Parts: sequence; C-alpha cells; structure tokens
Amino acid sequence: MGKQKKAKKYATMKRMISLRDQRIKEEDRAKPKDKKKEDPSAIKEREVPKYPSCLFFQYNTQLGPPYYILVDTNFINFSIKAKLDLVQSMMDCLYAKCIPCITDCVMAEIEKLGQKYRVALRIAKDPRFERLPCTHKGTYADDCLVQRVTQHKCYIVATVDRDLKRRIRKIPGVPIMYISNHRYNIERMPDDYGAPRF
Repeated sequence: MGKQKKAKKYATMKRMISLRDQRIKEEDRAKPKDKKKEDPSAIKEREVPKYPSCLFFQYNTQLGPPYYILVDTNFINFSIKAKLDLVQSMMDCLYAKCIPCITDCVMAEIEKLGQKYRVALRIAKDPRFERLPCTHKGTYADDCLVQRVTQHKCYIVATVDRDLKRRIRKIPGVPIMYISNHRYNIERMPDDYGAPRF
C-alpha cells in the first residue's frame, strides 16, 4: 500500500510568538498596558445624539406638498419595466405635486450601466427632475441617499432595493415609495397625506 495523502489544511498560518514573550529582547518587547482606575466621584460625560426638531415622535412635520422624492437607480429601471410614467404615477400615489430629485451619484450609476439603460438616462435627464449636487467622494448611491435623508428629513425615498429599504426604515420619519402591482405605493407616510394604502 502506498502512502496516504494528507489534505492540506485550508488557510493555515504559521504560529507567531507573542510580542510580550520572554525570548524577545527587552527593548523590542511590548510593554503591558497600565489600566487607569476610574474615579467614582468624577462627573461622567455622555454624548447624546441630537434629535431633529422637525419630528414629533415618529411624525415628520416637514413633509407636505410639494413632495420632494429622492429617486434611486433601480426605481427608474423598474418603472420602465412596469411602463409607468414617473411624475404622473407619483402624483397618482400622493394626490399632490411631486418633484423627483436625482443626486449626482444616481446619475453616475445610470451612466455607468451603459447603452442598455439609455432610456433610464433619458428619463433621468428630464427637465422636471431636480438635480442635487454631491460633495462627498465616490459614487455609491445608497450611502449618499441615506446620508442626505439623515441630514434633511424633507424627502421621500423612492427605491425597490431591499437593503436600502432596510437601512431607511431605521431612520425615523422618512417614508419609502416602492412599486407593487404595477403602481406606486408609499410606506410609513402619515395617514392624513396621500393615497390610501392597499
């Protein structure tokens, strides 16, 4: 019988000695950390996050017609698939004037998608859409939208992306517009605004 082949262990690392080991020279050795004893009589300072003044508990007082709606890349693509006119369908959903807003990041994402999505790009460049300039680095639209909505709570976010929806649900007072049954629907909107929810 031949030798049995031993399977190599996946992602194994060589063992390293600790930096506090006695075998390392004294000057190269890591020094033990001194723990400072906390003074029980000292006043403790705590950083409390500022709560926006526009919110009355979960109710956002800044929302009202005309509605400013931040549009995500996939929302435009899915609207084209469902053959929905963006501005008209938004007005049918909310029963009020709607101004779709497109950030530079979303525009860059649509441009990156290439020739296949040229209809989405043409819709995004519609003069009825408001362009919002971005000052941050990179073109990751999800982070951009979340950051903008956290700072200014006057927007509704239109998206079909599950992860983005999950992130926005954690921010109080921001409604989400999505597509279901070939029409736009709204989530987390105060009851006295907009179309009835089905």
